Amino acid sequence: MIEAFTVSLAAIFASEIGDKTQLLAIMLAARFKRPWPIMLGIAVATLANHSIAGAVGAWLRLHLGASLMRWCLGASFLLAAAWVLQPDRADDNPAPVGRFGVFGITVTSFFLAEMGDKTQLATLMLAAKYPSLLAVVAGTTAGMLLADVPAVFLGHFAAEKIPFKAVRIVAAGVFAALGVLTLLASSA
Repeated sequence: MIEAFTVSLAAIFASEIGDKTQLLAIMLAARFKRPWPIMLGIAVATLANHSIAGAVGAWLRLHLGASLMRWCLGASFLLAAAWVLQPDRADDNPAPVGRFGVFGITVTSFFLAEMGDKTQLATLMLAAKYPSLLAVVAGTTAGMLLADVPAVFLGHFAAEKIPFKAVRIVAAGVFAALGVLTLLASSA
């Protein structure tokens, strides 16, 4: 359970640096200058999104054979390693203007931005790998918040100082190692 939490936290934290949702957090903070509802919105959206992804991953773990699951996970982690190397760019208009307030805009924007994102797919893969869904979702949500909360407070300053290329290489290494270890693991 501790391994599932720590691996999930580390994998998502590393892959979230420079991700479009982190850029979205920076842009929301710069636009609205209300960090607390933005952080709460990120937490709610991430928990909902990663819970769904984790449930799908847990379902796959239960319904695919061990050998097929191992090969699918190994290949998926290796593909995620390649995907993480590609830099993300945020959309020009990340936050729709509406009557839902900063919290509502953040929840909606973040939830939708996470759909099909590499961190959502990583959550699905981690939940398929580890039997503790709670540990995986807690770890991925904590990793997301660990990366995005400072971005909300530091805004554009942080974006200019973070060596995104180096972070992407480390994240790719984490996913590649998970892929190789999964493929080399015995099916027992």
